[in-house]
This record gives sequence, structure tokens and C-alpha cells, in this order.
Amino acid sequence: MCGFTRAAPVAGAILIASGVAAHAADPAVEAFYRGRNVELYVGTTPGGGYDLYARVVARFIGKYIPGNPSLVVKNMPGAGQLTMSNWLYKAAPRDGSVIAMAPQAAAIEQALKSDGIQYDAAQFRFIGRVAPVVEVTYTWGGSPTKTLEDARRRETVMGASGPTSPTYYYLQALNELAGTKFKIVNGYPGGGETNLAMQRGEVEGNSKSWASMKVDNADWLREKKVNILVQYALERAPDLPDVPLMMELGRTEEARTALKVFAMGNAMGRSIVTTPGVPPERLAALREAFDATMRDSELLAFTREKNIDIGPPLNGAGLDKLVAETLAFPANVLATVKKAKGD
Repeated sequence: MCGFTRAAPVAGAILIASGVAAHAADPAVEAFYRGRNVELYVGTTPGGGYDLYARVVARFIGKYIPGNPSLVVKNMPGAGQLTMSNWLYKAAPRDGSVIAMAPQAAAIEQALKSDGIQYDAAQFRFIGRVAPVVEVTYTWGGSPTKTLEDARRRETVMGASGPTSPTYYYLQALNELAGTKFKIVNGYPGGGETNLAMQRGEVEGNSKSWASMKVDNADWLREKKVNILVQYALERAPDLPDVPLMMELGRTEEARTALKVFAMGNAMGRSIVTTPGVPPERLAALREAFDATMRDSELLAFTREKNIDIGPPLNGAGLDKLVAETLAFPANVLATVKKAKGD
């Protein structure tokens, strides 16, 4: 949750008005959006990272879209965000009136031919990334496993919610491709319960968003109560310069490439997307509005106050390239990824 505390949202749609005039724009685009609601869909229930970032964007972007539409945030949970993704591709209006928070693994799951995929991620029109996601695996201070090299030498007991959780398949992949000896205990309802089990000594460690850890567990970091073993991203976080990236740890070049696949979703992070077929001039206006929003002084002050990590942003063209790269991984690498995940 990145430290953003707020009342539970009302079920259904949340209307966020915006009445600030936009800069000069294509009159036809401005006429289309004036007086209109733009719906911003989230494939999860209210609360959590996707919902948080959607509401931050909705709070500010309307004043930069020509015609100053209002933003309506709608939650469409189901099937690990697949319900929303398939609807966005197959049934949503293709006129620029619907946008969404893109599931970070959308392109990866398509590349892996996961069950239920009814979309082509390359056909989505990406608008921009609010923030990448850096996740970390850590052990409690008393664990003999202080580094990733220790995890290669000894069995380290880790907690997870189940075999579909990122913690589980990250650690499974490291066991398969990097020679670690993690033993994963499933069944904890969530990260909070896993952390309590770690503190009680039932397990030695857990995984979590780095941004959330810095807010939720700042005392652990300040008092050096945890050991950060590995980070999941394409680039090392500036404040974790000595913690290895997952993709650096593969024992072969193919293994390192396979581990990079896992990090592609982290690079997609919390991104805004719209449907295929949006008229080019409306897509351009949405992308320009997003870029301006990420520079907005009120947004930056708000996110600092609420301890929400923003940026570095990435524009729509940059996200298109990430999707294309993900879908272009060769079949042998993807087969290695599926095996490492236990599929």
C-alpha cells in the first residue's frame, strides 16, 4: 500500500472531478472529452497497489486531458486480473473513454501461453508508467542466511501464501536456475501473517515490495533487523546498490535470460493502458496528459505527503517496447521459465 492510508472507497464507481483547463488541443479531441466521464478500470478489489496508483492518477490527470473530463475509477476483479484484461481487449469501447491499470504480468502470461488469455498485449495502447515495481526477498536478522550466497549453501525456510504467489515462483525459479536451497512453506493468508510467522521463528523470511517495506517496516531497516537477499527488477534500486538482481544470479546464460523474464513485469510496474483501436489523436492526447500529470507539482507534493513512490515514469512508447521484448523471448527460454515456475 506504500503508506497511503485512506477510508475504504465506496463500492462501485468513485467520481473524481477535475475542472482545470487543459492546454490548447485538437478541437475534435477536446469536443469528444468535454463533459464526459473517462472510466479507469482496476483488475483488483479496492485497496492494494494497483487501486492506489489508479486513484492517484485519476485525482490529477483530468485537468490535462483536453476537455477536462472527470475520471471514474471502477474495480473489475476476477481470475488474477484476467477478467478485466480480456474485457478490455474484447468488449470495452475503443474510443478513448476507457483506460485501465495494466496487470504487470500481462505480456509475460501471454508469452507463457497461460490458461484463459484472450488478448494480445501488443495490441493494447499503453499510455504511461506511474512507477516500476521493485520487490525484495529478505530474512529475519537471526537467520543464518544473510546473503544470497548463504541461501545457496543452506536450506532456508521461507513463507508464502501459495504456489501462485510471486514469492513462491520467484524462489522456485531461483532454486531451479540459480542453485539456491529455499524451502517454501505455503498457506499463510498474506504478507502480514507471513511476517509474523517470520518473527516467531516459524519461517526465516518473506518477500515484499521494496517501496512498501520502506514505509511499513522502516524500523526493521533502520535497526538492521532484516537481511535483503535479492531484488526483482531490471535495474538495481538506487538505495539497494549492493543487493543482486534476480537475473544476475543464473548459472548459465540461458538461465540468466529466463530470470530476466520474471523481471519484465516489474519494469512494467503500475502502468496505464487503453484499448486497441483508439483513434491516434485521442491516444496522443492521453499520452501527453499522462506525461504532464507525472510532472504536476500538486501530484508530487501529494505523493510525498502520503509516502507513495512515484517514478521514474516511462512513456507509452517505452512500454510498447517492453511488451514487444517480452513477447519476443525465444521458445526455449520460455520453456525454461515455465519449468522454473513449476507449470
